[in-house]
Amino acid sequence: MSQKSKKVVCHISLKDGVLDPQGVTIRNALVQLGFDDVVEVRSGKVFELTFKPEVTNDVRAKSEEICRRVLANPVIETFAVEES
Repeated sequence: MSQKSKKVVCHISLKDGVLDPQGVTIRNALVQLGFDDVVEVRSGKVFELTFKPEVTNDVRAKSEEICRRVLANPVIETFAVEES
């Protein structure tokens, strides 16, 4: 029987209080399109990591390290890891 690849989704978002010009631009466009019920938009990034099937160690811990060291800027961003 073949092993299945392990997948993890990493959500990167700006910390509260950090200016989000892309979110502001999107919100303004939504208002112009008639979606004036939207009060705020915060932008972010999503990364899907696929690990080799033979990986036996903790993919969550490895993914969190990848977020900390490569994907997220810890000064202005936070991250959440979700195994899928």
